[in-house]
Amino acid sequence: MIFAAGLGTRLRPLTDDRPKALVEVNGRTLLEHTVERLRAAGVERIVVNVHHFAQQIVDFIRQKDGFGLDVAISDESDELLDTGGGLKHARALFDENSPILIHNVDIFSNTDLDALYNKRGVADALLVVSSRQTKRYLLFDPNMNLQGWTNIETGEVKSPFALPLADNLRKMAFAGIHLFSPALFPLMDQWPSRFSIIDFYLKNCAERRIAGFAPTDLRLIDVGKYSQLRQQDGEWKIELPQPDRHDSDNT
Repeated sequence: MIFAAGLGTRLRPLTDDRPKALVEVNGRTLLEHTVERLRAAGVERIVVNVHHFAQQIVDFIRQKDGFGLDVAISDESDELLDTGGGLKHARALFDENSPILIHNVDIFSNTDLDALYNKRGVADALLVVSSRQTKRYLLFDPNMNLQGWTNIETGEVKSPFALPLADNLRKMAFAGIHLFSPALFPLMDQWPSRFSIIDFYLKNCAERRIAGFAPTDLRLIDVGKYSQLRQQDGEWKIELPQPDRHDSDNT
């Protein structure tokens, strides 16, 4: 599933007349970049959720003949449902016997998506993370089991476990790429139509295994930030940063 329904506010003014997914970077739309990464990993069917300028995305996919793949649209035109609500809304479009690889449309990375998918079964949800600098971190125990979340700027902590949390937790930044087991869908039944997938993971990590996966030499950039783009020869360009050597290949 490609999360492409966001308003793209951080990319304004580029998103004043188009959805974030159709902003062109390095000569192609963000949607095309993401689809190509998924196709290279062997993906044959993709669900794309839409909201902001939704019809533009639908028309673009049709013009591209679905990129040669089986593409389904999850329509959130009436209400933007956030990441958790968007996944819940699209539930009927998935094979509930197969894990779902989820990828934000505005993430560039060198993540080996095929290798990630081959780790299915090790956890109910497997989140790609890294030790890069940010304000908001997911907290993992030494076995990379999710324990909580913190905003280091405000000191806020979220966790289903008793506070204060253990001192040996690892602070890791979420990469916007994760593997979701459909076995978790029933736990969403009592959730509202709109909610964050991270809040859902935090609520359930005490009872289900929600784990982190930190690939070695991960290179990643959030293209959803206007400040990350630079214009050259009339095109918006971006380059992946050098890897953070503190990352490690573990789950």
